[in-house]
Amino acid sequence: MTDHALLTDWKIYPSFLVGWILLALLYAVGVGPLRRRYRLAERPDRGRAALFAAGLGVMFVALQGPIHELSDHYLFSVHMLQHLLLTLAVPPLLLAGTPAWLLRPVLRTETVARVARFLTRPLVAFALYNALFALWHVPALYDVVMRDHDVHIVMHLSILAAAVILWWPVVTPVPELNHLSYGGQILYLFLLGLPMMALASLITLADHVLYPFYAEAPRLWGLTALEDQQIGGLLMWVPGSAVLWIGITVAFFKWSAAQDESASAAPPPAPGVPRPRS
Repeated sequence: MTDHALLTDWKIYPSFLVGWILLALLYAVGVGPLRRRYRLAERPDRGRAALFAAGLGVMFVALQGPIHELSDHYLFSVHMLQHLLLTLAVPPLLLAGTPAWLLRPVLRTETVARVARFLTRPLVAFALYNALFALWHVPALYDVVMRDHDVHIVMHLSILAAAVILWWPVVTPVPELNHLSYGGQILYLFLLGLPMMALASLITLADHVLYPFYAEAPRLWGLTALEDQQIGGLLMWVPGSAVLWIGITVAFFKWSAAQDESASAAPPPAPGVPRPRS
């Protein structure tokens, strides 16, 4: 197969497709029959449903087709792109697309609620994700991942789950469960970029190939293994950081809008009481 033909190679793997369809069906049943049966809400939120569908779509593109083939067999840089999609795009879309009334019945179970409250604490979520992400990128373990497909599946499931927990304090469907204030979200997302930049810099600035699997892989488009690795590190460094700064910008403008709304909703001063000077 030629280098360019790989860009249109859409292989579909049943092991992924079964889980992906099951997740989509669970959501559809929750916002459809279960919502009506238990009167969880009067009508489905089409905007949220569109966001959830977008998250499923990005997940499909990341784990099937050309991105899957290139990352699993040829290019470290595409594998890093895949990880960015799984950790910085899919989780916030899925969370933003999940209505609170769909999760609250599950959280009524005390054990589930206790575990959820612990895992979604900002410090716990931050530490869990970054430790797990860094661990999977240790060269010796990464090499095992690339040579054992079952371990590779475990890695993807674990970093995806950790990323959902990571994003919960920012994009929580249930506001009463460890939801950061806008100021807290800005600080949280800024700090989140620091471990990512540290790992990205180690990968980008290394003077030798860190991952033996990609040193042995067939070369594409004239890229050496070291150049491929440097591109992968830069993808984590620049676009990865840019996504976090987009989140910071959104949180800032929401914070500003909330303050303006609060100020406009404040009652006028009583007669004879001077207005405070700005």
